[in-house]
Amino acid sequence: MMRAQRVFVAGDRGMVGSAIVRQLMNSDSVEVITADRNELNLLDQQAVNTFFAEHNIDQVYLAAAKVGGIIANSEYPADFIYENLMIECNIINTAHTHNVNKLLFLGSSCIYPVHSQQPMNENALLTGTLEPTNEPYAIAKIAGIKMCESYARQYGRDYRCIMPTNLYGENDNFHAKNSHVIPALIRRFHEAKLAADEKVVVWGTGKPMREFLHVDDMAAASVFVMELDSSIYQAHTEPMLSHINVGTGVDCTIRELAETVAAVVDYSGRIEFDATKPDGMMRKVMDVNRLASLGWQYSMTLEVGLEGVYRWFLEHEESVRR
Repeated sequence: MMRAQRVFVAGDRGMVGSAIVRQLMNSDSVEVITADRNELNLLDQQAVNTFFAEHNIDQVYLAAAKVGGIIANSEYPADFIYENLMIECNIINTAHTHNVNKLLFLGSSCIYPVHSQQPMNENALLTGTLEPTNEPYAIAKIAGIKMCESYARQYGRDYRCIMPTNLYGENDNFHAKNSHVIPALIRRFHEAKLAADEKVVVWGTGKPMREFLHVDDMAAASVFVMELDSSIYQAHTEPMLSHINVGTGVDCTIRELAETVAAVVDYSGRIEFDATKPDGMMRKVMDVNRLASLGWQYSMTLEVGLEGVYRWFLEHEESVRR
């Protein structure tokens, strides 16, 4: 019998990494390797090197990253670019030096220019300026893509990249200030319901359009792309365009999102929008034709996904990251 593949999921305690672990645990041919921050500091090059030397790793899912919403990206730009660059450099280069031939790097839709044609196609990368509020984070993610491309070109490594759209799901960060829009809205409407507040104020005009993908669908897509035969993967990418978009291809306005979250939470007060706060890009939706041509598409609608996340939030309200 062939031994199980030893698969390291970097960032397994986060929303994205934990979803990939759940997906991989369905396979008998995989031995999942994880390490929390107390066991492994991904910013420490020597620690990462020692970890790889000790664990005989076959594959890597690079889901570890410093992430946050508009406020966090605006207030901590140095942290976002430094930590993400260090994580990527340490893991990708160390995987290569320890002869790990398969790696999947997870990027972000923010890699695309602020004025990209919508839906955003993979070819839009590096064709224009980035959205200013998260430029440092986006530059770090672009660097990760180019690292994977470069190790593939120079050393023949099978290092692949996927670019997920906006993600949500269990194990999300519900911090009052640093979270993304969906967990922020869930928490805000939930607390307003408990306090019987007459209104909830949402940042921005409510007009920007965004696409959202449940993290379990993202995890399924990650494993799907990683397990593609190399000839099939290469046939659907290009030497200088190694990434594939992952999303639904369906978007909604922030107003529609807020109204849906309010309904899921059962909040009956008013929703107001603070137009003095930034909107970011007016529309962000992925062109997912490349992934669809490979045979994968999402399975969970936004409303069903939000209902599941709110149930999870209620079950973990005492311990959820907030």
